[in-house]
Amino acid sequence: MPTIAQPVIALPVPDVPEAQAWYRDHLGFEIRWYHEGGRIGGVAHGEAAIFLRESKGKIQPNILWIFCADVDAVHADLTARGAPITGPVGDTPWDLREFTVTDPQGHELNFFHDI
Repeated sequence: MPTIAQPVIALPVPDVPEAQAWYRDHLGFEIRWYHEGGRIGGVAHGEAAIFLRESKGKIQPNILWIFCADVDAVHADLTARGAPITGPVGDTPWDLREFTVTDPQGHELNFFHDI
């Protein structure tokens, strides 16, 4: 049977290069590529990849769940980078350890690992 890899979401943003810089500076992602004509670009951190696409008008925020092996280490790193932590690190009744970052467009990124 053929394998299927992780999906990559394309988040709507008003300005792709500006959003790429935000993900680099606040979340430690690398800017991987940008296509000016297509008004789309990509950022990545380890195995996590996110596409950012230009969108005019009101942006409907998305919710992402990003697995990480050590949530506490990621939380410490993102806190040091000045990421807006909008949900504190902690354990959930559904057996995850997680925290949330909200980007400037309102997209919620939930970093988690299983307990």
